[in-house]
Amino acid sequence: MNRTDTAAIIPFTLDIPQADLDDLRQRLLNTRWPDQETVGDTSQGPKLEKIKALVEHWATSYDWRKTEALLNSWGQYMTNIDGLDIHFLDIRSTVPGARPLLLTHGWPGSVLEFRHAISALTDPEAHGGTATDAFHLVIPSLPGFGFSGKPTETGWNLKRTAKAWTVLMERLGYTTWFAQGGDLGASVTSELAALESASNIGLAGIHLNMALFMPTDDEARNATPEEQAMMQESGYYWQVLSAYSQEMSTRPQTIGYSLTDSPVGLASWIYAMFQDVGGSHDEHGDAEKLFTLDEMIDDIMLYWLPNTAASAARMYWESNKTGWANPGTIQEPLTVPVGLSIMPGEYVRRSRRWAEKRYTNLVHFNEVGRGGHFAVLEQPDLLVADIRTTFGQIR
Repeated sequence: MNRTDTAAIIPFTLDIPQADLDDLRQRLLNTRWPDQETVGDTSQGPKLEKIKALVEHWATSYDWRKTEALLNSWGQYMTNIDGLDIHFLDIRSTVPGARPLLLTHGWPGSVLEFRHAISALTDPEAHGGTATDAFHLVIPSLPGFGFSGKPTETGWNLKRTAKAWTVLMERLGYTTWFAQGGDLGASVTSELAALESASNIGLAGIHLNMALFMPTDDEARNATPEEQAMMQESGYYWQVLSAYSQEMSTRPQTIGYSLTDSPVGLASWIYAMFQDVGGSHDEHGDAEKLFTLDEMIDDIMLYWLPNTAASAARMYWESNKTGWANPGTIQEPLTVPVGLSIMPGEYVRRSRRWAEKRYTNLVHFNEVGRGGHFAVLEQPDLLVADIRTTFGQIR
């Protein structure tokens, strides 16, 4: 980037050197495999046969250039904010009056989380909507993720990221805009809503597909049977399935060496999340039922190629340092208009009555029929409908 103009927005074209792809393929072919798990289910982690099949496809059939061309076709850009290069997609609708919408991904996601929703959001009339449902999309890569810069100092936490996003939207000329996110993206989006309440940044409303708060002791004591089930499921998640979060929140550098050196190690680390939390409850444990091998490998590649496994993991460490509790905490009620989609397969689910205490202007609440943690990737049509309904109430 041109460091003489840190406010510049510079077009970015992906063109990964063939030598990098050749090196990756050789590493895949030279994998030293562990012995097979001693159980018939996924309780010890991804099954050896599943990861071997993914790696075989990765090494022999997968075409990165196809994904590279897709990313380039959307329009990629770089801009320097607060000393860090931020990579983002800027996808403009051709519909007059389209409104700007900032989409923030999570971990182990990327800008590709939104791939199946982009057309419906920018060209709604071709996807069952009306012209008033059109959005200009801004989809940044989180600091240390994808092709954004890797922080070389501490402090790049969720709140600092949210502040950077406000600068990004201002640079793009947007004075009034919306925001959406799940997982870490929901945390950043909630931080944006808190900033709006404090300083009027132009955020007109948000949509979340994950409610980031913990029930109070009083709420837990007086929980309905449905709410008790929610707490039991989230408890199971944190006790059994969240080893990745505990590791990255406390020792991101330790796991970073393995994820950086071994593409199969990185793939299994990420695949475990697609397997464990993707889909509705009856689909947990079967990643291939929900995602194509190419979709999963595409996502893995956005950590492997830019070498961001360790820097992305540090976002958890930064968040943990600033008091971010699993699965996150809203300290004060959010007053901006909020839409909330509760996915049936999401382990961290919250009831409407709990949500209304934290989101005092809850304009839309929907318990979605199907889907899990990777909501927009899994169920783009259902999520697009909720996004339209949420922001359609805010004119």
